[in-house]
Amino acid sequence: MSTAQVQSEEVEQGDGWERLSLPGGRTCWRRVLRLPAQDGTVLVADLYSGRPDPAPGPVILERTPYGRRTARGSDGALGADCPPAPEVVAERFVSGGYLIVRQDCRGRGDSEGTFTKYLSEASDGYDTVEWIAVQPWCDGRVATMGVSYSAHAQAALASLGAPHLAAMFLDSGGFASAYEAGTRMGGAFELKQATWAFERATNSAEVRENPVLEAALATEDLRAWFTRTPWRRGASPLRFVPGYEDYLLEQWEHGAFDAYWQQPGIYARGFYDAFPDVPSLHISSWYDPYIRTAVENFRELGHRKHSPAYLVLGPWTHGGRSVDHAGDVAFGPRARLDGNLAEDYVAMRLDWFDAHLAAEGTAAPPPPVRFFLMGGGSGRRNSDGRLDHGGRWYAANSWPPDTAEDLVLRLGPEGTLTPDAQAPPGTCLAYDFDPRDPVPTIGGQITSGEPVMTGGAFHQRPDGRFFGATEPYLPLESRPDVLVFQTPPLDADLVVAGPVTVHLTVSSSARDTDFTVKLIDVHPPSEDYPQGFAMNLTDGILRCRYRDSFSEPAPLVPNEVYDIVVAAPDTANLFKAGHRLRLDISSSNFPRFDINSNTGEPEVGDRRKVVATNHVHVDGRSRLIVPVLAAGEPT
Repeated sequence: MSTAQVQSEEVEQGDGWERLSLPGGRTCWRRVLRLPAQDGTVLVADLYSGRPDPAPGPVILERTPYGRRTARGSDGALGADCPPAPEVVAERFVSGGYLIVRQDCRGRGDSEGTFTKYLSEASDGYDTVEWIAVQPWCDGRVATMGVSYSAHAQAALASLGAPHLAAMFLDSGGFASAYEAGTRMGGAFELKQATWAFERATNSAEVRENPVLEAALATEDLRAWFTRTPWRRGASPLRFVPGYEDYLLEQWEHGAFDAYWQQPGIYARGFYDAFPDVPSLHISSWYDPYIRTAVENFRELGHRKHSPAYLVLGPWTHGGRSVDHAGDVAFGPRARLDGNLAEDYVAMRLDWFDAHLAAEGTAAPPPPVRFFLMGGGSGRRNSDGRLDHGGRWYAANSWPPDTAEDLVLRLGPEGTLTPDAQAPPGTCLAYDFDPRDPVPTIGGQITSGEPVMTGGAFHQRPDGRFFGATEPYLPLESRPDVLVFQTPPLDADLVVAGPVTVHLTVSSSARDTDFTVKLIDVHPPSEDYPQGFAMNLTDGILRCRYRDSFSEPAPLVPNEVYDIVVAAPDTANLFKAGHRLRLDISSSNFPRFDINSNTGEPEVGDRRKVVATNHVHVDGRSRLIVPVLAAGEPT
C-alpha cells in the first residue's frame, strides 16, 4: 500500500495556517485547533480549508483515537493510494465546498487527558460540535463522518442531542448496544477488545515516551497470553499499562447488562429520542461485528425521525470496502464499493453530503437500502487462490426486503435440516464441552483481532493460520463437540436475506454453559475443491445464564430442559442449487469469544474449568429460522 507524500510550507501571515502541497498540483491549508472540553481538557484537532481565511461553511468532523494525521486501511482506496493520506482526503472535501476537522480523542495523539475506551466520546464530541458551530468559519452546521471508532464517536455525541449536528455518515460502528454487538454478544465477551487494547497500548504516548515500558510490551507474546484466559488484574499482557488493563477488564467483568452498559456512547438504543433529527447513513458488512448496530440504527432513526436514514451492507470485512474478497472467498469485481456504488469512497460521501447539506441539493439521495447478495459465482478457485463465490448489489426500501418470508427448518437426529423433521419426544444429541479444548475460530465477523484471529469467510477446516488449530487439521465437523445439521443438496436456488435465529431445546450437566450457532453454505465437491467448501456466513452465541434476561442472570438447574434462542447477525446469500444449507451447533468459538468455564462463577478471575455434558433436543422443537425471498433473487 502506498500513501501520498505531502509537502508543507509555513506561511508567515497565515495565523498558524500551513499550506500543503499535494500530488497532482493540488493544495489545501491546515491549521491546528485546541478545543477546550467542559472539564478543561484540551482536545487537539486539524482544520482543513481551501484558503487561510475561509468563509463560513458547513464543517465535517471526524474524531479518532488512531492519530488524526495517520492513514488507516479502513479509509479505503483513492486512486493509487490505499489508504490515502488524511490530507489528500481532506482536500477532496475542501474542493467540494466543505471544511474538515479531524480530532484526536481524549488521551490519544496530541489531545490531553486519560483515554478510557468509548466512555468520554459523548461529552467530548458534544463539546467539539458546539465549539465548532460558533467559530467564524462555520455556518452553524456540523456534520460527522468516520469508520469504526469514529462511527462510535458520532453516535455518542448524538446521544446527548448536540443541537448543531447536521448529518451523520456512520461506517462500521455507532453502538446501538455495545452489550449486544461489538463488545459482548449473547452475554459472551468479544476478545477482539483484548487484542485492540494491547495494540493501542503499545502505540500510546505513555509507552512511546518510556523506552523501558516500550521494551516490556515488545517482549509480550499476545498469542501465548490467549492460552491463559481469563485474564486478571496484574496477570495480563497489559499489566504494565494499568490504565488500559483497567478499562479492558472493566468491560470483561461487567457480564450482566447493568448501568455500565447503558451509558451514552455505548448504548444509542437508550438515547434515540435525544438524537437530533438529521439525515444519517449506516454502513456495515457481512463479516463486520457491527451489522446489528447498523441495522438497528437505520431502522430506529428511520422510524423515529423525519429526516431520512440509509443502509449499506457489503460483503467485506470491517472497513474493507475497496477489495473484492473476505478471507479465502472472493465475491467478484462488483463487490468493491469503488466503481459500483460510487467512483470511490470519497465520492460516495461527498455525493451523500451534497444531497443533504448543499444549498442546491446537487446530488440525488441514494435508495434507502443497498445490500450485496453473496453467491452465484462459479465455485472455482480464482487466480488469487480464493473461492469464486460471486454476488451482486441490490436496492430495497427496507431491511430485510419487503418480500422476505420466514423459512423454518427443524433439526433432526440424523443431522438433517428439513421443514418437517420429527422424532420421538425427548430425542436428543449429547456431547461433552471441555473448556480446555475449545472449538477454534475460523473467520467470521471479527475486526482488530490480529495477531490472534482474523475475520472473513473460510472453509471450515482449520490450518496453521488459525489460533488453537492442531494437526492433523481435520474439519470442524469431525469434532465430537460440534453438531452438524444440513439440508439435502438444494433442488433450486435459495436466497436468504436478513437475521438468523435458532431456537434450541437444551439441557446441561453444568450450572452455566454456552451454545454457539454457525450458518454455512456448503459448496459441492469440484475439481478445485474436491472435498467441497464449507463457507461460513454468520454465527452467534448465548451464555445460558442470560437465557431469560441479560440484566438478571440465573444459573441452570443441571439436567433441566430449557428453551433458548441463539441469534446470529444478518446475512444475505444465494445458496445455489446443488449446495447445502448447514447449521453447526457447539459450545465455544475461541478466540472470538471468551470461554465459558461451565462453573457458573463470574467470567473474569474464575480459575476452574469443568466439562459440561450438553444436550440438544432434536424431536422437532429445535429449529432454524431464516428469512428467504420467496420469488428468488431480489429485483
